[in-house]
Amino acid sequence: MTRKNLKRYLITGLVVWVPLVITLWVLDLLVETMDRTLLLVPAELRTESWLGVHIPGLGVILTLVVVFVTGVFAANIIGQRMVRSWEGVLSRIPVVNSIYTGVKQVSDTLFSGSGHAFRKVLLVRYPHPQAWSLAFQTNMPEEVEKHLDGDYVAVFIPTAPSPVNGFYFYVRRAETVELHMSVDDALKNIISMGVVKTELRAPPIDI
Repeated sequence: MTRKNLKRYLITGLVVWVPLVITLWVLDLLVETMDRTLLLVPAELRTESWLGVHIPGLGVILTLVVVFVTGVFAANIIGQRMVRSWEGVLSRIPVVNSIYTGVKQVSDTLFSGSGHAFRKVLLVRYPHPQAWSLAFQTNMPEEVEKHLDGDYVAVFIPTAPSPVNGFYFYVRRAETVELHMSVDDALKNIISMGVVKTELRAPPIDI
């Protein structure tokens, strides 16, 4: 076996095993984390008490049930009023308000699609004038906007492969390029460092 073939076989093996191992590791981490919700169940009702063993995955079912019941409750008028009251309480706590508001905007965008944390996918010149980077248009604070001379937009430039980290800038709108790309596709591109190919989408039609 030549050195070239040996290297090719090793790389092929890694291509097969690395995604599988990472996927199993992430799934195991998620199941283990969700299983912690079983701590909410009285000890005498857990499987350890009447079967003598812990059954992995029951926490996932319990978590889904809790999330579903919460969604049903929050979708009616009484639930919506309680959620607004709870958010009003959190908004009066200085540090908690900043954390909760930021996380809620991001979760609204990722899960419900109704949020405005990430409005558009843009190309901006970063980290130097001859380079382009993917960026997300986000909200411009009114206090900042009134001090900027010209038409500016607020952008978040995520880092690869971890899009939760990045840089927050204010750039001239004329120096950006708006892309017909969804936030999901842009995130896939960033996380995969360009390996995952996204399909070209037609420009949105205004009705």
